Amino acid sequence: MNEEEEKMEGEEGTRRRQGGGLWTVWGGALPAPPVPICAAVAPPPLPPPPPPPLLPPPPPPLSGAVREQGRRAPPGIMAGCGSQLSACLFEYDTPRIVLIRSRKVGLMNRAVQLLILAYVIGWVFLWEKGYQETDSVVSSVTTKVKGVTRTNSSNLGVRIWDVADYVVPAQHDNAPFIMTNMIITLNQKQGNCPELPDKNTVCESSADCIADSVSTHSNGIATGNCVPYSDTVKTCEVTAWCPVENDTHVPSPAFLKGAENFTLLVKNNIWYPKFNFTKRNILPSVNSSYLKSCIYNSETDPICPIFRLGSIVKSAGHNFQEMAIEGGIMGIQINWDCNLDRSASHCVPKYSFRRLDTRDSDHNVSPGYNFRFARYYKDKNGTDVRTLIKAFGIRFDIIVFGKAGKFDIIPTMINIGSGLALFGVATVLCDIIVLYCMKKKFYYREKKYKYVEDYELGPSDTYGTEQ
Repeated sequence: MNEEEEKMEGEEGTRRRQGGGLWTVWGGALPAPPVPICAAVAPPPLPPPPPPPLLPPPPPPLSGAVREQGRRAPPGIMAGCGSQLSACLFEYDTPRIVLIRSRKVGLMNRAVQLLILAYVIGWVFLWEKGYQETDSVVSSVTTKVKGVTRTNSSNLGVRIWDVADYVVPAQHDNAPFIMTNMIITLNQKQGNCPELPDKNTVCESSADCIADSVSTHSNGIATGNCVPYSDTVKTCEVTAWCPVENDTHVPSPAFLKGAENFTLLVKNNIWYPKFNFTKRNILPSVNSSYLKSCIYNSETDPICPIFRLGSIVKSAGHNFQEMAIEGGIMGIQINWDCNLDRSASHCVPKYSFRRLDTRDSDHNVSPGYNFRFARYYKDKNGTDVRTLIKAFGIRFDIIVFGKAGKFDIIPTMINIGSGLALFGVATVLCDIIVLYCMKKKFYYREKKYKYVEDYELGPSDTYGTEQ
């Protein structure tokens, strides 16, 4: 077979393979069997189903060590927990800062900050001395009254009154009482006598009196007899100290009107336990000769501890002679405010005065201050006799208060920290103006806040660390 025939045979074989009419074999091509035209082509048979897979035998029971190892977290979870702990310890989060170029907001922010700075420096540190530790005062007070006066009355005659007569009681804690007026009932003895006349004691006969009765305002216990009180009035008889006291009329002017010139020496010792600081109101610069001659004056003698009674009442805005008739209560206030960062010589008392009992002309029920006391003795027959005195006077309550301060680092740092925290008010105020009041509030909100939707990360997510 020549080359031309081989070429033709190869082309014919190729056509047969493409048309599906020949079976291609090595060395040539065999003709395909004829297929009837009308015969149906049967589908190829389905392959049989594969046999079910054989289950492996159950594994042998695990030992305790193997089971414990199975409970442990996989290495990936342990690595994730470690990374979270590392992020918590070694990463820092900072808030987002938006710079807004606005003259209005900028000036308002600086103005608020300036006000806060002025408050912290001016009020907290300079006025209130917020850099100091403070302590309250502990004090003791003793007093001494001096003065002599003379009276001339119908029942007592001419009489000299000194300290032992008008200071009752002789010793009193922080509140000496000085008698300025009185009602005296002399030579009282226990017995039977007529009661003072009033609507409950006036009688016509003994039938109007109830024996052994006693009332709140009676001077004794009723005997049940009706006896003459005067030529025209009868009252029920009582067993009491007789004659009974008649206090319906208070002497005016005051019986001891000369008490206006009496003097009161106040000795006050103070102690600040936290700083172990002590001092007294009689200063080291005061000597005996000065103390004997000085009288307190807020302008000329502000350190003198001796006070004239009339001046005390006048300094409180009242008249001594009017107050002396029914009595009252005066307050002498001693203020010890000491800055112990300075010299101790600058720690001096400051005195002030005010009336403490209420004096209202529209509601003048039971005014003033009074009480009763008696002086007892025996007459020549050995009978107990007393002189009853209803004393009106002025009680001087001495009130000591004060505060000492000294530099301490702890209150200083606390107040500095509080002041710095107040600067956040400026930021909050400006945020309110910018985000809710300005025309571009929606634009500023968009720039200030970053909104992030919540979603779950898949295994391929990299948290934005890989691009």
